[in-house]
Amino acid sequence: MKLPKLRPQKLKIGDTIGVVAPSSPIIGNNIEELNKAKEIVEKSGFKVKYSKNLFSNTNGYSSTAKEKAEDINEMFADKEVKMIWCAKGGNNSNSTFEYLDYELIKKNPKIICGYSDITSITNMITEKTGLVTFSGTNFKTIATDETDFSYKQALSRFVNGSLELGTENEEYITIQEGKTSGELIGGNLSLIRGMVAGKYSLDFTDKILFLEELGFETDPAGTSNNLYYMKQNGIFDKIKGLWIGNYEHESGISLEKIITDVLEGEYKFPIIKSNNFGHIERKIAIPIGTKAEINTNEKVKIKLVENCVM
Repeated sequence: MKLPKLRPQKLKIGDTIGVVAPSSPIIGNNIEELNKAKEIVEKSGFKVKYSKNLFSNTNGYSSTAKEKAEDINEMFADKEVKMIWCAKGGNNSNSTFEYLDYELIKKNPKIICGYSDITSITNMITEKTGLVTFSGTNFKTIATDETDFSYKQALSRFVNGSLELGTENEEYITIQEGKTSGELIGGNLSLIRGMVAGKYSLDFTDKILFLEELGFETDPAGTSNNLYYMKQNGIFDKIKGLWIGNYEHESGISLEKIITDVLEGEYKFPIIKSNNFGHIERKIAIPIGTKAEINTNEKVKIKLVENCVM
């Protein structure tokens, strides 16, 4: 049964942002970078609150699944905290699934943002609660990006409720023509691939799927493997549109080529490509669970058609 949609409240200057680390640990240089990001955000007029287990490395490769989930649950329960920002990506954020308090999250809807490995958490929270979540810059990269583009893009979404998913200055490629609409779902391909079946699977029915991949971790053959797994599990029979983001591999083979090879023209939904999300310096914040429209006849080929915050 489809859950009612929950839109989080807009972020306001003076609000408190909670920072959690549900993926790889915050150690070494990450600590300095995180503290620098905190300074930047505070200078923007926000307060920052670190979670209890933010710097935990209990397992030697991360904090425990219960520690990670506990921090997320506590941030949703904390009336002072108005937004939750994930510190960084890495691996094994999916370990939190069975320990997240989805009923608590439903009762305390807030903005939660992150990308890469955080793909797992944001999509699962949307799946289990109906809450709109965000695939956008991680907290730490506010300090490490060469420009403040991604941070400003995120704030335009969270504070102003911007409906833009791109501008006319960006290059869009049409891979397969068409017009469609549907709620957004997706993020990092390797993580989405792991959520197509099993107890903690996602419902892709009538969705617009957006995908990006990290080239130095997943080569073209591995990327093809992930896409074939999704194809063989019927995912491309369910979706209404496909939006491809950043993928850079030393071979020069593009994600659009790999997808075209895998899909073989078997599907009629529109497919577009842009380079404004994924493992790239300049990334937008994409609201998971919000309705968007693809129209390949337009200059800006995808746009939001409903609000993502309230």
